[in-house]
Amino acid sequence: MPADLRAALDDYERALAADDLPALDDAFADEPTTLRGDAAGLLVGADAIRAFRGTRGGVAPRTTRRLEARRLADDCWLLVSVHAYDGGGSGLQTQVWRRDPDRWRVVAAHVTGRTRAFDRTVWRTVGDPMYQGAYDGPLRGLRVAVKDVVAVKGYRVGAGNPTWLDGATPERHHAPAVLDLLQGGASVRGIARTDELAYSVAGDNPHHGTPPNGALPGALPGGSTSGPASAVATGQADVGLGTDTAGSLRVPASYQGLWGLRTTHGLVPRQGVLPLAPSFDTVGWLARDGATLERVVRWCLADGDDAAPGDGSTDGSTDGAGTRLVVPVEAVEACDPGTAEAFRAWLRTAAAALPGCTLAEASLGPLDAWAADFRTVQAAEAWRLHGAWVRAHPGALGAAVAGRFATAAQVTPAQERAARERLDGLRARVRALVADAVLVLPTTPGPAPARTLDPAALDAVRAATLRLTAPAAVGRLPALSVPLLTVPSPLGPAPVGVCLVGAPRTDLALVALGRRLAAATAVPARAAAAATAAAAPADRTTTGGPR
Repeated sequence: MPADLRAALDDYERALAADDLPALDDAFADEPTTLRGDAAGLLVGADAIRAFRGTRGGVAPRTTRRLEARRLADDCWLLVSVHAYDGGGSGLQTQVWRRDPDRWRVVAAHVTGRTRAFDRTVWRTVGDPMYQGAYDGPLRGLRVAVKDVVAVKGYRVGAGNPTWLDGATPERHHAPAVLDLLQGGASVRGIARTDELAYSVAGDNPHHGTPPNGALPGALPGGSTSGPASAVATGQADVGLGTDTAGSLRVPASYQGLWGLRTTHGLVPRQGVLPLAPSFDTVGWLARDGATLERVVRWCLADGDDAAPGDGSTDGSTDGAGTRLVVPVEAVEACDPGTAEAFRAWLRTAAAALPGCTLAEASLGPLDAWAADFRTVQAAEAWRLHGAWVRAHPGALGAAVAGRFATAAQVTPAQERAARERLDGLRARVRALVADAVLVLPTTPGPAPARTLDPAALDAVRAATLRLTAPAAVGRLPALSVPLLTVPSPLGPAPVGVCLVGAPRTDLALVALGRRLAAATAVPARAAAAATAAAAPADRTTTGGPR
């Protein structure tokens, strides 16, 4: 790419940010054949483009995250840019630049903006807002996307399935988790989609479609808190309220570059929340940044969390000094090579950036066996809760979730009892490790897989992900996914989260520690991400992904 072309592109981006109309006009060829298109239609000719630009009022603040350049001919280049907006979401800009006698100019452009305001794959219903929060409070101004398993007064719970929705009745009260956010000043933006009965972590839904991945176009969003995650990642909400049984908050957070917290089991009331497997179900939140998540956690867990993770203290210290980070060796070995490499590089950066923070390795034991036992107990509980409904509504579920319930129906009491006994050993092991340390591991074994992945491959990815997500669920521990890794994928550079698992009731301090780690490793991480993107081969494949 010629250096003066890159300079022209940079000048154009600066002019966009400043809404400098003369400079923008000069960047486009002043010809009747110049083209500009977007979702609203096609503009032909410099005059039409100039008229449109005069009424647009500039563009939202954004950062170029990826740039691809191709030479079409002498003095003619195709540039494709991916932009991340400061308020969430991403867009695509495609331009053909031609060198005129005095400078480079755009002769054709197409813009794909952020996800539209109401996407039915993301939302079941939405308002402006649906419920207004308190006019004063620490959460004032935050818009909340509520997962469609949580009660919102006056609305039915749909659980991601039209037949379930048809048989539901309007809720008489808000779930406590919703009411708490409203009392803090946040407003309910709407009810967002979920995987059927929350029994998946892929994020697809055969009835309503698949929500977009706000960080990696063409990829699955992760589930089952898929709708709230996509709403937050695309800037349609600021907070996602969801549930996590086996990773349903952590996986979409990892796939879409979000912060996601699974809270200590039982710390947040689960009244008004449709259960799946009560031994593991928790309520938690998603946000685009750590500061917003910390605001929510401070308000919602004001009296429930005062211990600092990793140092055995209870003084709420969050400076990271004296924190022990323990890496489960089997978890890293279970990741795809690109993710394992990025995680190890991040660990080295973190160790150097936080004086007094120590690193160690430990063994969790046979992850495949733990995951199998977890699936057995989860299935048994899900069948006890929903088996009668499944039998009464044959054909109501999509193939993947129907297959899981068919398997669940075969679990015997003896199998469940034996699996629970074995999981007691994992619970004791995990809790012993976090008594004076924080477990740190990749949230998922790899980046989000493509939406076109076949069902058999997707099921394998689900099983691989459970190896990493099940231990925190079995231990009934808080687990935080922080967007700290960028790894290669067939769809381009992709986010993967780093998961911090702490002792019970250290939720708030875990978020504070995550923020400190993110701040300490942010600059090196950006440089590493750029190097990864530049070095990634176009045909490289990955095997990691959702459960």
